[in-house]
Amino acid sequence: MGPRLRGDGIGDGVSSNGCRTNKGSLMTAYVRLGLMTAVLACAADQASKIYLLFVYHLPQHAPLRLGPLFDFVFVRNRGISYGLFQTQGELGQWLLLGFKVAAVIALAAWLLRARDRLTALSLGLIIGGAIGNAIDRVAYGWVFDFVFFHIHTAGWRFDWYVFNLADVAIVAGVIGLLYESLFGGRAAKAP
Repeated sequence: MGPRLRGDGIGDGVSSNGCRTNKGSLMTAYVRLGLMTAVLACAADQASKIYLLFVYHLPQHAPLRLGPLFDFVFVRNRGISYGLFQTQGELGQWLLLGFKVAAVIALAAWLLRARDRLTALSLGLIIGGAIGNAIDRVAYGWVFDFVFFHIHTAGWRFDWYVFNLADVAIVAGVIGLLYESLFGGRAAKAP
């Protein structure tokens, strides 16, 4: 009889054809996907902000017209995504930061239980976006928003909230979770 493979207690073992299996490795792959997505989302957000603030000097050049629908502007957002829940004092800023930290911890716990790619990817986008905005809050005391979406016609005007790439990541992640919970093979379940 050949050498026996030992499991690590997390689902390792030997399959019926004699090959080593690791049921836990799939979950680890989802966690890695979520973490890499979070790192990339946060890095893209921070790189765009650093470039616009310190290389392009957007506050001195705003607004920067990007076409008929988008401008880059300079906004100090003292609230959360899309300017909601504005706070003026330092206490409010620390409370929002504490809320973000708690949210990231809860989302990370959910990510550890992710059972599919879309859930892991979506949670990674939300985590990365939340961390990107939290970095701003710690560094500046506010979140740097710069993308201004608008539609103006002769008789109608639509102005959307000013946002940043972290906000885009958060919204895309929420959409992914909603899609997975409504249409996915297995509904995404929060912990």
